[in-house]
Amino acid sequence: QVQLQESGPGLVKPSQTLSLTCTVSGGSITTDYYYWSWIRQPPGQGLEWMGAVTSSGSTYYSPSLKSRTSISRDTSKNQFTLQLSSVTPEGTAVYYCTGGRNQLRTKGTDYGSRGQGTQATLSS
Repeated sequence: QVQLQESGPGLVKPSQTLSLTCTVSGGSITTDYYYWSWIRQPPGQGLEWMGAVTSSGSTYYSPSLKSRTSISRDTSKNQFTLQLSSVTPEGTAVYYCTGGRNQLRTKGTDYGSRGQGTQATLSS
């Protein structure tokens, strides 16, 4: 089973860009049929799927975040990255990266393997 670890700044100012990296171990991000997603959980709220990159490099985004979200990957480092632009305080949340196989999950709580999460506070 793959392991995932998020990394990135804990504090970002409004209007700036949040950049987070997920490092995957125990398997390759190019393994067939995998979907590598970013999800987040604001305080007191449920999980929100933000977007994903597939093992072949295709990307999918939540319609509500599509204009501000970019997900990319670095196969040489076995990493994938989230960039969320023009952040607001409402984006304060714990951000998780996940890896699931065979099906792109965009809601619910089962996204496959998940990192421990990283707190991102979007405040001046």
